Amino acid sequence: MKLLVSALEHSANVHLASLKKELGDDVEFIGIFDKKLGNPIIDLQSLAIMGIVDALKKLRFFFKLADQMVELSADADKVLLIDSSGFHLPLAKKIKKRYPDKEIIYYILPQAWAWKKKRIPVLAKTIDKLASILPFEPSYYPKEANIEYVGHPLLDQITCFKDELSVEVNSIAYLPGSRKSEIRRLMPIFRELIKELDIPATLVIPKHFSQEEVEELYGDLSHITVSHDTHETLYNADFAFVCSGTATLEASLIGTPFVLVYKAKALDYFIGSRLVKLDYVGLGNILLQKYNNTSLHPEFLQDDVTKENLLTSFHNYKRDNFLQNSKLLREYLQHGSSKRVAQIIKQ
Repeated sequence: MKLLVSALEHSANVHLASLKKELGDDVEFIGIFDKKLGNPIIDLQSLAIMGIVDALKKLRFFFKLADQMVELSADADKVLLIDSSGFHLPLAKKIKKRYPDKEIIYYILPQAWAWKKKRIPVLAKTIDKLASILPFEPSYYPKEANIEYVGHPLLDQITCFKDELSVEVNSIAYLPGSRKSEIRRLMPIFRELIKELDIPATLVIPKHFSQEEVEELYGDLSHITVSHDTHETLYNADFAFVCSGTATLEASLIGTPFVLVYKAKALDYFIGSRLVKLDYVGLGNILLQKYNNTSLHPEFLQDDVTKENLLTSFHNYKRDNFLQNSKLLREYLQHGSSKRVAQIIKQ
């Protein structure tokens, strides 16, 4: 089978690697993906966008890339789109217009249930098979939509989970995010926490940063352990302070008690808060609320991200309650998603 794949983001390619193992050697990838997984038509680094101005400059480039993918789809048996709805939904429409009978599978769907519900009927009409990674997501789609909960991809990657917690907190992980703007806003506060708590600290830093970038973003790290492995760091830590993002769900599943923190530009946060009408930011909290109407971890946003608030939360944390809810969350998500998605592709 020849499969046209479009996986633009790093996280999408991590999940694609798990899927490739399940698919085996009889499925050939063509299209956009990490070069470690085959022979893509483009280097993923050329797709990186830094800010709105850069995005506008690259519009023509992405239009041409979409046209190239439509041409490639002629030779593909099926099409697999992963995440990145801004590029993939228009691409799916173009492919369907040119080749109405070409089967399109969408894996890791846009979170239309959270902020763009008008996209749901468009997705249901355009995509042949919708592979959802959130158990509650199918309920938002019309009955005629071919949507199925397939499991969650993080449960393909995470292999170690906490069954119990140490009595005392002897190590703390700090994850200030992967974007430079996030890191610049959170590191001063994290440094205050590290000094105040005086507990061995491990800082997770993305692998792709140069030494110069590390020095500029993080400052003196002589008294801090540095790690590039999120899962291992979270598993070995007794507690964590984590920037909003995928890492919060990873901590939720692994079973490491943590506090979610998030500081964005005031305008960006104002716009986002008007578009998204949810009680929580962290996906672990969102999932558990859907499951049994409870929450998993504290969240501090914007001006509430202060040393005092985070210290108070740390000292008053009910760690045993967190661990029990973490186990419930794993039960809710059930299993990884790669095996089922592979079966869908090969059907």
